[in-house]
Amino acid sequence: MIWLPLLAAGPALAATTNGPRGVLCVGGLAVAVGATLGIRDGVPGRELAAVLSALVAVTLASGLAGVLRGRRERVLAAVRSVAETAQHALLKPVPSTVGPFQVAVRYSAAAAEARIGGDLYALIPTPHGVRLIVGDVRGKGLPAVGTAALVLGVFREAAHDEPDLLAVVDRIERSLARNLGRDDFVTAVVAGYPREGQLEVVNCGHAPPLLVRASGTISPVEPVLPAPPLGLRDLAGYTPGLHTLPFADGDQLLLYTDGVTEARDGGRAFYPLAEGLKRHVSQEPAHTLGALHEELLAHVGGRLHDDAALLLIRKPAVRAAQAEAGAAGGTGPAGPVPEATCCS
Repeated sequence: MIWLPLLAAGPALAATTNGPRGVLCVGGLAVAVGATLGIRDGVPGRELAAVLSALVAVTLASGLAGVLRGRRERVLAAVRSVAETAQHALLKPVPSTVGPFQVAVRYSAAAAEARIGGDLYALIPTPHGVRLIVGDVRGKGLPAVGTAALVLGVFREAAHDEPDLLAVVDRIERSLARNLGRDDFVTAVVAGYPREGQLEVVNCGHAPPLLVRASGTISPVEPVLPAPPLGLRDLAGYTPGLHTLPFADGDQLLLYTDGVTEARDGGRAFYPLAEGLKRHVSQEPAHTLGALHEELLAHVGGRLHDDAALLLIRKPAVRAAQAEAGAAGGTGPAGPVPEATCCS
């Protein structure tokens, strides 16, 4: 009689992993076992009836809990589906080759269930060369996602329309000034490759990209003129400057958000991105970012506490790029690498 009430643990635990049918089966088994043991051991009828009634009540309650859990799981699955659709619309997949560049992207949202956050990136071929942006919206949640969508929408239009990279940044700034609140802003790096061997970079309050030369040296691309984040130009009273630098065959550029450099381990030490890049840099951007991302997750213990984005471009040698294109085509001499038509 002392141990019979423990049979109620069966249907209660079944509710955590099974639907109502499974809970009822376990509850029915518990009632049958309780009745058999009670009759065998001569438990008084009134006490046995009380125990069996409690088992039935726990079974019904557990079945109801299983129904509610199933509904919550379906709602969560729908939310994840919507979030994934929104992410694909907002942060479209980037192909491995865009124009003359090899490209790789890694993105992790802090809100694991939503799988989307306030970091943004895009890379598109335009009549003015390949252009790209990596940014970080102040705040989190749906407001940050809305701001990221606004920035990317303006960037994609302006990147095609404006021949000057600073004009692209001005278009984004004007749009944010009309639509953001007084305390909202976006840090971003906008870059372009207008002509062979030349890279343009505009830094608006963002972490400096890391430039990896073909020789293996790594250095940050500091802004020539410190500029405020996008959306705060009116308060600062000055505009960003255009930084032009050589970008030769074999060079690479890594753009990232502060979710990477501000990731801490158990001892509160920041992740050393430049050192990690030096350890893992290779001629395949996808392999480089894959190794960096795994090391970053290991550094924080498996779960990031802020959105993190990594975008790496590499300028392969012209002959190597043509050889790859010829191998992919399978016929005739290799031609220039075609530009992607949908890549932002």
